[in-house]
Amino acid sequence: MVARKAETLAVKGQVDPMSTAPFRITRVIKETQDTFSMELAPEASGERFSFSPGQFNMLYVFGVGEVPISISSDPTGQMPLVHTTRAVGAVTQAMWKLKAGDALGIRGPYGRGWPVEQALHNDVVIVAGGIGLAPLRPVIYSILADRDRFGRVVLLYGTRTPEDMLFRKELEKWRSRFDLEIHMTVDRATGSWRGNVGVVTTLIGRSPFDHQNCVAMVCGPEIMMRFTVLELQKRGVNDDRIFISMERNMKCGIGLCGHCQLGSSFACKDGPVYSFAEIKALFTKREM
Repeated sequence: MVARKAETLAVKGQVDPMSTAPFRITRVIKETQDTFSMELAPEASGERFSFSPGQFNMLYVFGVGEVPISISSDPTGQMPLVHTTRAVGAVTQAMWKLKAGDALGIRGPYGRGWPVEQALHNDVVIVAGGIGLAPLRPVIYSILADRDRFGRVVLLYGTRTPEDMLFRKELEKWRSRFDLEIHMTVDRATGSWRGNVGVVTTLIGRSPFDHQNCVAMVCGPEIMMRFTVLELQKRGVNDDRIFISMERNMKCGIGLCGHCQLGSSFACKDGPVYSFAEIKALFTKREM
């Protein structure tokens, strides 16, 4: 196993791992037709929520239920706690209807995150598909806050259409930097799009990074991650330097319910981020 510790509960005084802390929504941002971000603040004044890139929280909508959602804010504390999600189930659809001033229950953070420290002094390749950019966004913040300690940094981002892209203003801001290389693509061009058309894996072969001295971080639909790993392997990136996020079937967040079990591992506490070397035997099996 990669030696990366999961962070403990970040909200002061929260001892019971199943208890929630009250947070207030300070802002709701509509990212796409069905995807939104919520900025949250703890009701206890003066509290600061700390987490590692790649960790998630359990968000509870009172009277509806709870759901695991990755944290998509800046881990250096330069912005509020942010969760970005798609309205696809009962809980997230209920969240979609909430507004500034409404309350949520939060417990966490949970899980093992992205290997930012392991990537120090290496090139970093970040490959995101659709909403998979949200869990990777804290990685970008972390790297940019300490940019001199990393090599070349490349972000490859693919979505179905230009309208499905997240954090558009931020992407434009990042693209204006000389120390961060961004390539974007869409499955289907619409409107005024004049960029790349095709799946995100088509960008890997022509991306400038040192395959012997790089760390790759991948998040998106499983079929996208599967083919991304194959393309990275073709470039010569070792399996223990490719990291993927297995955010699926998580329910309790602390490894009790068994919904997210992957062989002898539980995605909610042993993941959700794994090196491909760790998960390789299970990742290629059907229905795992």
